Amino acid sequence: MAGTAVRGRLTWQVSAVTALIDETASVKTIELQAPDWAGHLAGQHLDVRLTAEDGYRAERSYSIASAPGEPVALTVERLEDGEVSPYLTEELRPGDDLEIRGPVGGYFVWDGDDSVTPLMLIAGGSGVVPLRSILRHRSNLRSTVPVRLLYSARSLADVIYRDELDQEGAGVEVIYTLTRQQPQGWTGHRGRVDKSMLSEVAWPPDQQAIAYVCGPTPFVETVASSLVGLGYPAQRVKTERFGGIGGS
Repeated sequence: MAGTAVRGRLTWQVSAVTALIDETASVKTIELQAPDWAGHLAGQHLDVRLTAEDGYRAERSYSIASAPGEPVALTVERLEDGEVSPYLTEELRPGDDLEIRGPVGGYFVWDGDDSVTPLMLIAGGSGVVPLRSILRHRSNLRSTVPVRLLYSARSLADVIYRDELDQEGAGVEVIYTLTRQQPQGWTGHRGRVDKSMLSEVAWPPDQQAIAYVCGPTPFVETVASSLVGLGYPAQRVKTERFGGIGGS
């Protein structure tokens, strides 16, 4: 299956940009038409390649934001010192071509076959992107698997997919923690995710939930070790990490 293909066997293909959606002041979702796309699993990622006029090439990996069966989409956070993200978020236009390769990854995925085991999704910043793919896949399958999403963001304005997340249906609980700025009257969680917060929010270990944790490396390491400390078996804590605040 394409989702389990190794990177060396993947080939670059040209896709067409069909839409650009503003998610926050610094984040955009890019929807693509990829005629040769073989399909993907919820939680996988793809590679993007840009080629300059002088032949210089830059490649970056981005989580796939769309669910299996939907048109390919990726969500990109602009980094001021980034080599690729400023072009993708500021210069790219509908109708432009974009080289992609994928899908990549077979570990951080949810195939939807298990309709009973609870999911504990934990995101830091743009780490919510592959978790959105999982949530959309669950919705498309009409799955009743119970889900909790704990999303850590600097402020409400930095919450990616906020409108979509706030409309999640039965069986999905979305919990925000705001680390830097909270609106007046905010009664939700404040500060970074730690063991204390997880002991209150996460499914109890005896529920045998599977956790998916995605975000910057320090965030992922803290969350994963805290979950294990609370009694989650290490093999039931799946992690995906990146070096900066978001994709470069």
